[in-house]
Amino acid sequence: MELKNLPGKTSKYLQDIMKSYDGSAGTNFIDERRLPDVQGIQEVLDGLIEILFPGYSGKRDITSENAMYVLGDLLTSVKWKLEEQLLKAFRHECDIESCPHPNCELRSERVIDKLFSELPEIRRVLKTDVQAAFDGDPAAKSEEEVVISYPGLRAMAIHRISHILYILLVPLIPRMMNEIAHSQTGIDIHPGAKIGESVFIDHGTGVVIGETSIIGKNVKIYQGVTLGALSFPKDACGNLIRGVQRHPTIDDNVTIYAHATILGNVHIGNNSIIGSNVWLKDDVGPDTMVMLQNPKTIFRERKSSEKDKKNASEKSDDCDEKKS
Repeated sequence: MELKNLPGKTSKYLQDIMKSYDGSAGTNFIDERRLPDVQGIQEVLDGLIEILFPGYSGKRDITSENAMYVLGDLLTSVKWKLEEQLLKAFRHECDIESCPHPNCELRSERVIDKLFSELPEIRRVLKTDVQAAFDGDPAAKSEEEVVISYPGLRAMAIHRISHILYILLVPLIPRMMNEIAHSQTGIDIHPGAKIGESVFIDHGTGVVIGETSIIGKNVKIYQGVTLGALSFPKDACGNLIRGVQRHPTIDDNVTIYAHATILGNVHIGNNSIIGSNVWLKDDVGPDTMVMLQNPKTIFRERKSSEKDKKNASEKSDDCDEKKS
């Protein structure tokens, strides 16, 4: 369609929008290879969870007699769909880093092999999560009810899949899986978080677990809990320092009640209980109960000293010189 044939002011709108794309790498995807897509990743997750809990969706009649054939067909389908998404992710990464592409197929093959070989172990650990939910919630009538209806279990299943891809340095896809789980359950677990077995996230809405969090065994987390970063360390030029632990470590047998907030690289010891609405940025020893009593809210004006401003200005000048 020629611009002159566009109705009304549409031509001007289009030209203005096109100008906004100039120099906007990262916020538009013109001339990019196709990226992994949410629908494709969702289909991969649906297939993998069906393999982990065969028959749970009710979409397939799986019996002892046909299980090998039905699941074999499902595994093959998931393999092809995952390979397609992995190739998109790896090729996009290569485009960004200007690396050659011949290894993308091999990398995808290795990732699939590793993930599929881990499925029995993922299933074993998820069974402990199911048991923890059943044992920890008197409202649960059966383990089947936990599998088909508990958002915490679904979030954990997706996390245990995405965490393996994260460890294997797969770009884009682990975070996409995380956001699919987030949108479906209200539970936001970064795929980098290390989570032990027998973990139960009860209710779940509003739970946030940051990238470098470490969670032990037999941990129970209620809705609204945040395991977050207190601050983000920066280098001399003001750039975020990545790869350092900035989130909490939660030891075994800990319970964290609703809307507790634990921030920074702090350590919560074995068998401790963190009460509702507690705000923590310090270590907690083992066998300790932390509760909120007589809360007070204090407001203070935050001011940067002239010395801080001068140091920040000098650092900015140094970094500008390095860039040039």
